[in-house]
Amino acid sequence: EVLPSGYLIRPCEGGGSIVHIVDQLNLEAWSVPEVLRPLYESSKVIAQKMTIPYVKALRYIRQIAQETSGEVVYSLGRQPAVLRTFSQRLSRGFNEAINGFNEDGWSIMNCDGTEDVIIAINSSKSLSNSSNLSTGLSFLGGVLCAKASMLLQNVPPAVLVRFLREHRLEWADFNVDAYSAASLKAGTYAYPGMRPTSFTGSQIIMPLGQTVEHEELLEVIRLEGQSLTQEDAFLSRDIHLLQICSGIDDNAVGACSELVFAPIDEMFPDDAALLPSGFRIIPLESKPDSLATNRTLDLTSSLEVGPATSQAAGDSPCQNARSVLTIAFQFPFDTNLQDNVLTMARQYVRSIISSVQRIAMAISPCGSSPTIGPKPSPGSPEALTLAHWICQSYRQVA
Repeated sequence: EVLPSGYLIRPCEGGGSIVHIVDQLNLEAWSVPEVLRPLYESSKVIAQKMTIPYVKALRYIRQIAQETSGEVVYSLGRQPAVLRTFSQRLSRGFNEAINGFNEDGWSIMNCDGTEDVIIAINSSKSLSNSSNLSTGLSFLGGVLCAKASMLLQNVPPAVLVRFLREHRLEWADFNVDAYSAASLKAGTYAYPGMRPTSFTGSQIIMPLGQTVEHEELLEVIRLEGQSLTQEDAFLSRDIHLLQICSGIDDNAVGACSELVFAPIDEMFPDDAALLPSGFRIIPLESKPDSLATNRTLDLTSSLEVGPATSQAAGDSPCQNARSVLTIAFQFPFDTNLQDNVLTMARQYVRSIISSVQRIAMAISPCGSSPTIGPKPSPGSPEALTLAHWICQSYRQVA
């Protein structure tokens, strides 16, 4: 039931205006199972699904207005419209890889529900952004996507994404980046016979632009490489990635935090083929039972005297915050090398999962508390309830 909602726009002195957005809904929480009731009683969920998209749309309009007036200046002499197109293409390609819809040409390979890494293949994916077919890449096999999800506990999404952005060496394999970059640049599949290259492990972040509220960054990442053969000593072996990062501000308004990147030619052409990969972290509501337990413990500890009293009022950095991390990496492949690329992609994503678990445990404000929740078995009641709820919600939207 939609209660009185809408917009209130007030003009400001000296120009501009202030927009107030109000969304009031009664989701009738009494009519849903008790385990799902917190989702229907949460104003945070309503804000993420309804209000925040409106806010982002208004910010997008303001961004375009400031770009048109010349208030925003971008690096490398790029036009704002071109950079906006790059951001949209990165986001769209990453969304398509995560969704893996059959209508987009994706098909799941041998997934029985017990695999930790899901492999999807798209044999009809086109990576060209140009109407000129000569500039497009004709892949004989297609694109392979390896993706996985995990539950994070007590790990702030913004902190984790910032760490992944600034410390790529902690989780990435530069040789895999080199394979993807070489395949997209030359249209060839040199796996595993790439030119011998040594990477220094350092990365240089070159900013291209950012939104007005700094909630989204567009940048070029250069991974420094050195040739191991004398004949190629004077040739550059650097890898360039076009990257978009969002949700890294702890106080930012947004539904998720993302780090999405794709190999790109060092000439940075406007119609460059992009194959996005990366991370997406979506925060979840805290467990009601856990919150109730925390409150009981807080009331009990408030009777004590000493240093422990400072955290009795609920100021502990650990409030059982939970989030879902989704990892998706795409690789071009040739039909003859499909099995090789599939094995490499699965092992690579598994190594990234292990690295992210180690990183999450290190940056968690809870110290030695477990940061990675146990993966529910396919037959667990929680998994069945969640699957049923997702299917029912999807039917209602469709």
